[in-house]
Amino acid sequence: MTATPPLQSGVPPPSVIAVTTPYVPGCRIVRVLGVTWGLIVRSRGLGRNITAGLRALGGGEITEYTQLLDQTRHQALERLQQHAQALGANAVIGVGFASSELSEVMSEILAYGTAVLVEADPTAPQPVALR
Repeated sequence: MTATPPLQSGVPPPSVIAVTTPYVPGCRIVRVLGVTWGLIVRSRGLGRNITAGLRALGGGEITEYTQLLDQTRHQALERLQQHAQALGANAVIGVGFASSELSEVMSEILAYGTAVLVEADPTAPQPVALR
């Protein structure tokens, strides 16, 4: 089992395809390399908690948390791609996300999927026909 490489700030994500489907369109899977993941735990911070708490009194979207979770999901996906690349994969299929709350001030975001090696499929795509 390989540990998730640390995320390097300012480094573009690796060129690993990540899809939620069990296949990559136009490609065939030539090797399954195993489970891959990207994990990040983020604290909301005192300032954001106070601002969000005040905003929650009025109802509606808490934009501070929305932005934080969006950034965190992107980072978890980048870590997933880095881990898959370290396994020798050029794609990840079946990508999903899970989240949980830790000690009421931290959020854990997990991106997971199956690391695979794909290559272009030389066969022409077949049209779908319903009979």
